[in-house]
Amino acid sequence: MTRTTTYPTQAVVLAGGQGSRLRPYTDDRPKPMVEIPGTGTPIIGHQLSWLAAEGVTDAVISCGHLAGVLQEWLDTADLPLHVTTVVEGEPLGRGGGLKYAAAHLPDPQSPWYATNGDIWTRFSLQDMAAFHDERDATATLALARPRIPWGAVETDTFGHITDFIESPPSPYLINAGVYVFSAAFTGLLPDLGDHERTTFPRLARERRLAGFPLPQGAYWRAIDTAKDLSEAAKELAAARG
Repeated sequence: MTRTTTYPTQAVVLAGGQGSRLRPYTDDRPKPMVEIPGTGTPIIGHQLSWLAAEGVTDAVISCGHLAGVLQEWLDTADLPLHVTTVVEGEPLGRGGGLKYAAAHLPDPQSPWYATNGDIWTRFSLQDMAAFHDERDATATLALARPRIPWGAVETDTFGHITDFIESPPSPYLINAGVYVFSAAFTGLLPDLGDHERTTFPRLARERRLAGFPLPQGAYWRAIDTAKDLSEAAKELAAARG
């Protein structure tokens, strides 16, 4: 029998980080409110447009640092989907914060996406949801292979340098900060603490955690530093050119 995938229409965006490595950009705004140079749109705006294009109709945004700035922008922006904001009364940790935000999703019995608020990417979330469904996973992580920020050196077995490679792809896959979760996942999250040290390892041992490699050529960047902002702007200009 052919399995029918139910594509999520709801998502959580984790947007509470302080973004200390992006200062001074984050002195007066949370990291998701930093604009990608040349776009006039903050990171969160790009994310919401992408989610809407992938069939998401409802998003819950978990706010923290300078939450009022983000909420004010959301109140005045022309958004492509329905948005609810939540603010933790006290720090709950990454897992607790995710659980708190998920409690405000419109349909707790359906699967959902989640993304970190500093990720700028484009790929098919529906393909990822189908991958998740085919593996009967409880949670699926998008996996990226970022470029190493340094030049690499290749040598032969005798120790002679044979080549220099500028910013090669990492040999390791990393958590890309984009997820598909089954409805049951919410109940496995801690009320307080970090799910990446508790829930994810448990699911991995039980073979219920899947990893979806980003498709070849898919754009992905985590905006952590001023250099990431400038690189994103250059890549955007090159794509438009």
